[in-house]
This record gives sequence, C-alpha cells and structure tokens, in this order.
Amino acid sequence: MSPTLLIADDEVLLARVLASELAGLWPEANIVAVVHDGVAALDAAREHRPDVAFLDIRMPGMSGMDVARELIEFDDPPLVVFVTAYDQFALEAFERAAVDYVLKPVQRERLEATVCRLKARMEARDSSHETHDVGAMVDADKLAQLLHRLESLENQTPARSAGQYLRFIKALVGQEVRIIPVDEVVYLEATDKYVNVVSTSGEALIRTSLRELAQQLDPDRFWQIHRGTVVNIDCVASAITQSLGRLSLRLRDREEVLPVARQYAHLFKQM
Repeated sequence: MSPTLLIADDEVLLARVLASELAGLWPEANIVAVVHDGVAALDAAREHRPDVAFLDIRMPGMSGMDVARELIEFDDPPLVVFVTAYDQFALEAFERAAVDYVLKPVQRERLEATVCRLKARMEARDSSHETHDVGAMVDADKLAQLLHRLESLENQTPARSAGQYLRFIKALVGQEVRIIPVDEVVYLEATDKYVNVVSTSGEALIRTSLRELAQQLDPDRFWQIHRGTVVNIDCVASAITQSLGRLSLRLRDREEVLPVARQYAHLFKQM
C-alpha cells in the first residue's frame, strides 16, 4: 500500500514547493491533503489517517504543535515532521527527541534525508504485526517528550525564574470571594472560558485560562497531564497503565481517576 502524506503550511507557496519536492523524492507516496491552517490539518488527519504529517509549527488557529498534541492521541498516530524556521537552540531539542524537521525554505538535500529516515521508520514499524503498536507508541513518546520540552520553554516567565509562585487562588462563589490556598488544590480542569479549581474543600470556577493560571504555579508540584488538566502531584496516589500504553492517575482520598494524555505519559515512567 502506498504511504499517505499530509502537508499543512499557512504559506501557500511553500506548501506547493514541499508537495512538489516530495512528489519527486517519494513518487510512490500519495499526498492525501494540502491544507493551510491547524484546524484544517487536524480535520484532514482525522479523515485520511495519514502515515506521515508534515506540520508547519506556526499556523493560525492551531499551531503545528497543537495539532501534533492531538495526533499523539490517535490509536495509530502518524509520524510527524515539523516544518520550521526555528533557531539552532530549538533545533537541538528536535535532534535530542529524534523527531524530524525540515527547515524553511525547503532544501532538497535535507528533505531527501528526511524521506529516507521516514521510509526506514515505516518499514521498522510494519515489519511485524506483533510489534506495530509498540513502534507507534515509541514514536509517539519521542514526539511527546519534544512537545513537553518546547511547551516548558514557551511557558517560562519572570515569576517562575524568580521563584514567586501563586499562594492563593481567589474564586467568586455566590456573593463571596473564596480564598483557596494553593496547597489545598487537587487539580485544575479547563471548562470553556473557565477553570474548575478542585480542592480538598470543594470546587470553584474562576474566569481565566488554564495556561495563564498554570504559569503562576510551581511546576515541580503542578504537572500538566492533559491539554485541559493540571494536577497537584502531591495528591497523586498511583499511575495506572491501561491498553495501548495509556495511563490514568488515581488520586489520594478521592474517587475520580484522571486520564493522562500520551504526550505527558513519560512523566510517570517507573513511578
């Protein structure tokens, strides 16, 4: 079966150039979609289930990293190649994670090397039905570690570097402003335009984004485990391994179980 490719780049001309070069270097491959924003990329990935996704990191609506976070959650996630204009510091993160990238403007020699690596990885994954799922998880784990590293770099703020973290969360409950000590917070859950603060004394909604709130918390204590969930690691009793390597967290003295997105699963290895 011919390998299937998805291209997502908000620069139309560059997307065409990439498609043209891939057609020459990988003639047996089938380019199933060429799109120009992150939302369209995710829709195309869900429809076509490509073997490889070439994702521009900077796209409107959803970035390439946002799309990759969703792709990791597929039962059989595609291999991802980032198309990027990042500087050398960020490229070192790609190299360490063994996740491929193509620099803008596209250079044929570099793209040819990328195609060769993709072919080898696809052959290794498909060589045995018994190891296919394991291979997919290994690739997804490498990508997850890269996304977590880049996310950490993006989230660094002066408050974090100075060690000045939030001590209390103020939440309006009825006619009163409830003062919730951060030490009592069990987990935070994004709900539309609000964040649900789940603490040992109850729940309360605050009007802010999860990303903005998480940036004010100590990252050694509050771990992102899903796109919409941050957990106080002191409140975690255990990590439960489920099918296809997926994880869930069992909390201390609470009944709910929190799912862990694949991109954060490496945080709980050998836990």
